[in-house]
Amino acid sequence: MEPRHLGRTGLRVSRIGLGTLTWGRDTPEGDAAEQLKAFWEAGGTLVDTADVYADGGAEYVLGRLLESLVPRRDLVIATKAGSVLDPSRRVDGSRGHLLAALDASLKRLGTDHVDLWQIHAFDPATPVEETLHAVDLAVSSGRARYAGVSNFCGWQLAKAATWQLAAPGVRTPLASTQMEYSLLQRGIEREVLPAAVDLGLGVLPSSPLGRGVLTGKYRHATPADSRGASDHLAPFVAPYLDEVASRIVDAVLTAANGLATTPLEVALAWVRDRPGVVAPIVGARTAQQLRAALSVESLTLPDEICQALDDVSAPVHRYPDQDWSTL
Repeated sequence: MEPRHLGRTGLRVSRIGLGTLTWGRDTPEGDAAEQLKAFWEAGGTLVDTADVYADGGAEYVLGRLLESLVPRRDLVIATKAGSVLDPSRRVDGSRGHLLAALDASLKRLGTDHVDLWQIHAFDPATPVEETLHAVDLAVSSGRARYAGVSNFCGWQLAKAATWQLAAPGVRTPLASTQMEYSLLQRGIEREVLPAAVDLGLGVLPSSPLGRGVLTGKYRHATPADSRGASDHLAPFVAPYLDEVASRIVDAVLTAANGLATTPLEVALAWVRDRPGVVAPIVGARTAQQLRAALSVESLTLPDEICQALDDVSAPVHRYPDQDWSTL
């Protein structure tokens, strides 16, 4: 699998990443092992997890597999900290919480460092400089090699990245930002993507298949074994089952038929090759589904197909994104 540099760093990652959101909960260890082995054998390196996935279960499963299945040195392990499973406070970006969370992640993963440590979300109750000080401490202590953020809007991303570049002292430049991005969710094109490109941060799209909807499997009904049929994941899928999404899915299916390929590959190739994107993070329920996604490596969409998909999925971005005098 073709490697790409993560932002303006020397770290190279596979241009498709493996997501572990369901590991330790909906995906048992045996199925996770099949996925990781298939990913590694295809040349994949970037494996993305978080301390809150399955309440730590995803990291624990990944750590067990690093001991027995795939050499640690062959993978780029990315995890996140900052989200908290508390209905009264969903984010904690304090230095104390973040560093304690990192230590707990390393213990579950069974490793002395992660390759990419990401702040899971912006915490408005904590000064950003405190959050970023935790990043500096994590990297300077060797517990993390590189750092990024996740779910930061445009101004939050720009503020954090600029602080790291301009503040006095030894600072760890941010390498990446992870955001949801697909043909069904192009909101990051408004401010986040231009900021990331300008600042030299690599973009890691999550849910690049529109939470599974872009595969076309929800066109006529909700499959019984899908996320949309799961009690706790159905609300995650529901926003993309409307009429607008249906038109986009139809366009993806038309493109797939014309190219003699699958809608999954078309949707994934589109987001993989967007400007600024380094590696979409793909989550799969089975190894078979993952192999289907990895087959996109040989596909590059023709320009006319990309343009048609751009047109049918174009978000409405007016003032202030366009010149106000032309509106």
